[in-house]
Amino acid sequence: MSALEISAKIKAGELKVVDAVRPCLDALKENRHNAFTPVKTGHEERVLKKAESLQKRIDAGEFVDSPLAGVPIGLKDNVSQINELVTGSSKMLTGYESVFNATIVDKIEQAGMLIVGKLNMDEFAMGSTNETSFYGAVTNPHNNDRVAGGSSGGSAAAVAAKEIPLAIGSDTGGSIRQPSAFCGVVGMKPTYGTVSRYGVLAFASSLDQVGAIASNVSDCSALLSVISGEDKLDSTCVTKKPFCLETIDESANLSGLKVGIPRNFLDVDVLDKEIKESVTAAIETFRTAGAIIEEFEMPLMEYIIPAYYIISCAEGSSNFSKYDGLKYGYRSEKAKTLNEVYRLSRSEGFGMEVKRRIMVGSFVLSSGYYDAYYKKALQARELIKNNYLKLFEKFDVILTPTTPITAYKLKSHQTESEIANVGIMKMYMGDIYTASVNLAGLPAISVPCGVDGEGLPIGLQIIGDSFADEKLLGIAKAYENIAGSVVKA
Repeated sequence: MSALEISAKIKAGELKVVDAVRPCLDALKENRHNAFTPVKTGHEERVLKKAESLQKRIDAGEFVDSPLAGVPIGLKDNVSQINELVTGSSKMLTGYESVFNATIVDKIEQAGMLIVGKLNMDEFAMGSTNETSFYGAVTNPHNNDRVAGGSSGGSAAAVAAKEIPLAIGSDTGGSIRQPSAFCGVVGMKPTYGTVSRYGVLAFASSLDQVGAIASNVSDCSALLSVISGEDKLDSTCVTKKPFCLETIDESANLSGLKVGIPRNFLDVDVLDKEIKESVTAAIETFRTAGAIIEEFEMPLMEYIIPAYYIISCAEGSSNFSKYDGLKYGYRSEKAKTLNEVYRLSRSEGFGMEVKRRIMVGSFVLSSGYYDAYYKKALQARELIKNNYLKLFEKFDVILTPTTPITAYKLKSHQTESEIANVGIMKMYMGDIYTASVNLAGLPAISVPCGVDGEGLPIGLQIIGDSFADEKLLGIAKAYENIAGSVVKA
């Protein structure tokens, strides 16, 4: 059942919350794809007790207006939940328990949803494969030898494997959309400032955005309607009202829609031929449904990846200075002096990818290089944002592939000697279609649009204008209605 169907049956008395959550807890224990992170002793008993309490409240008439009351959900392991582990899937925060709730956790609980557990991720959201996690790689439900994508790989894999109906992810440069494409599910990064980031471990504060992963667009829309909206604890959360499901349903129409296609996005060398064919077929679906299709040349395409990695690494370097072995988290047992506490705790507590990005970030912010790199990246970001503003004066949405390739083999990117296969730089280039959306603060959603010759999912990215999230969800829903469920987990 979909998440909306589960809630409807629970509210109708045809299904108990305990019966809905128990299979999720069983999946957590089995953890076939390593999608879940470790839990505290007695976790299952506590969740089942909450399920029984929630059932009584639903039976008493609470949560009548909530579309997802009684539905189990998983949180990415960078979301704070009081008295529960939140580690960012890093050795640095192993065993750390949050002392407060993230705002989105409060909203989820106020909607009568039940949090089952935390979901694996690339360490501190740094990665595109979910292989940098301290808990090990997440595997793709479509092929266990393939990556699930990242950094929200656990969230996407758990939904794709039907281990949980809904999941929270976060997106800094494609970290919701890319794993959603790899796993054949729906994932949306909303407009920057529509969902609170309070209580979510920061990677790059001006790029990070919390979003939703689900098996279909309607479930994704319902979850976003729960977690979006104002938060006085987050000064960057500027939207006043949560997304409205009725508005989304009303906008589910492709007729007369003005759709832009960046032709140079479809002509890059790294784009797989089968992905290009599937995306081209999806574009024809829009055209057949009455949409007006027009091609254009995406400006500044060659600056997207450099600008993204310079800015994100710089912000990450600054944000991670607090992990020093003193306040909380990992402290090296070998350290004898204050200098050794700093040096050894960070050297031992962070994984290689996190250290790599901290070093890049520290370099571009250093004296003599700030103007040459960081300042120029900010200028490029502003130009990219302004170009999108001009494009959305002409188009309602822009269609692109979500990723240039389908899910690749585990460990294929991890050493430069394997550059002929994927390699580190090729992994970074996997963000070519997604990163500009974060630089511009725009909403974008990935929906399944086909499979390749090996049965691996292919994603279509639909990009919308700032704060036009409801319209974007309606368009994605209309496409899904017409195209059908192309990929089945």
